[in-house]
Amino acid sequence: MITLCGITISNYYNKVKLALLEKGVPFTEEVCKTGSRDEAVLACTPLGKVPFIRTERGALCESEAILGYLEAAFPTPPLLPADAWERAKLHELTTFIDLHLELVARQLYGQAFFGGAALSDANKERIRKELVRNIAGFKRLAKFAPYVGGDAFTQADCAAYVSLPLVALASRIVLGEDLLAAGGVDWKAYTALIGQRPSAQKVDADRKAGQAQLAAAAKG
Repeated sequence: MITLCGITISNYYNKVKLALLEKGVPFTEEVCKTGSRDEAVLACTPLGKVPFIRTERGALCESEAILGYLEAAFPTPPLLPADAWERAKLHELTTFIDLHLELVARQLYGQAFFGGAALSDANKERIRKELVRNIAGFKRLAKFAPYVGGDAFTQADCAAYVSLPLVALASRIVLGEDLLAAGGVDWKAYTALIGQRPSAQKVDADRKAGQAQLAAAAKG
């Protein structure tokens, strides 16, 4: 049995959770906050990052490594095509989402979502320029036909569904503009489509419950 460790408000946790649910792999969940210095956690995820999984073979961290393992260990139903080139193109697309969109927008999250200090105008402008450039690059790769990588739901959708709304919302809150929409990415229609899937509905419900618990704890 796989144990998925992390928190339900983490988009990378939910990226893995989507894949597990889509594949119908039995798993349990264990709450583990990012940044833990507990030795038992660091033995599983050396930087204290979430998500990570525990398996009969040991622990595995980093969402892309986990998804690669899941595809190899549980090939049916597939979340990657059999063709080597098409598979590589989806890895390329997922890398763009994770590194060139989400990781850049993550610099805005402190101010946007967690009450952090306001960024300087210089930092805002730097992040804006980088996001605008990277969104244009992403648009060249993404197909939205109707899924982000083509006509089938894949691992790239597990990444896109949980991260595109954060990029859009953070940029709107901090930079005053939804840079995804401004760049011609109709992410709302896309997420509405994916949101009809039972796996996405489960992830969303659990995320909202986690957010409510976090808000209640902050007030208490």
